[in-house]
Amino acid sequence: MKILVTGGCGYIGSHTVVKLLEEKFEVVIIDNLVNSKREVLEKIKKITGSDVTFYQEDLCNLDALKNIFKKEKFDAVIHFAGLKAVGESVQIPLKYYQNNLISTMNLLSCMQEYGVKKLVFSSSATVYGNPKSLPIKEDFPLQTTNPYGTTKLMIEQILKDVYQANPDLDITILRYFNPIGAHKSGLLGEDPNGIPNNLMPYVVRVAMGTLPVLSIFGSDYNTIDGTGVRDYIHVLDLAKGHLLALKNPKSGLKIYNLGTGKGTSVLELVNMFEKVNQVKVNKKFTARRDGDIDACYASNEKAMKELGFKCEYTLEDMCKDSYNYAKNNINL
Repeated sequence: MKILVTGGCGYIGSHTVVKLLEEKFEVVIIDNLVNSKREVLEKIKKITGSDVTFYQEDLCNLDALKNIFKKEKFDAVIHFAGLKAVGESVQIPLKYYQNNLISTMNLLSCMQEYGVKKLVFSSSATVYGNPKSLPIKEDFPLQTTNPYGTTKLMIEQILKDVYQANPDLDITILRYFNPIGAHKSGLLGEDPNGIPNNLMPYVVRVAMGTLPVLSIFGSDYNTIDGTGVRDYIHVLDLAKGHLLALKNPKSGLKIYNLGTGKGTSVLELVNMFEKVNQVKVNKKFTARRDGDIDACYASNEKAMKELGFKCEYTLEDMCKDSYNYAKNNINL
């Protein structure tokens, strides 16, 4: 099978590409490299011994996308590409709506025109907004607290409508929680361009001295220690979830949470990082960020039952692997 992976040079995309190549899928990546690096392609080859076809292109360019679809003849698509920082989306919402929605509609148009029926979409737990109870199940009410989450929710609705009109499509929506960690080789990990928006790459940079202090946004949440609680999942477990979704014999439109089912506070994560890596992370408390919620963690029962999804890696693994990646990458 030939799989198109949009955003395949990014953090989650690159780890999923490795999994696909290890399972002998043929992989084509489209990535505009706005928040990723071309060197990732060499690292993927070093890990797997396999080549991928790569196009540096923006999905918002419909003509270019059509040419790629015409040339490659894909069997399935895994769609990661998109802007993804909660805080940034509050500051520049129009850019998020333009990029995330237009790119996805272009992708769906090309799939329709060239007869590609199978899609795995990278959604997010942000579509649940501020949940009334925990753990979060797939049938919970959907709402959002920031433009990033709203783009994911809008895309989910687009996919539901497209499926309603085309019931021969096979669409899987994966709502994942907070990926951290890195590949065991130390070659692949989370390495955003510029100042990180996500917690773990920021923790790593403070631990290494490239950033002076970690700002913890909010100390007065209704949680175990006042800091926000999230469901942190190892990126390798998440990548495995995409592979299981691709192989799932059940057709139709399916929605799954991908998380560990356990909540961890920001302070608990920082303390674990310090403990397992024997380092100090300078930190300070600052005001809450717009759009953030108290706590968010998954029920993963449906994914376990229908996909056979089970997390292998612990919080300790996530912290060790993140730091190991950092130490092996001099650009951090």
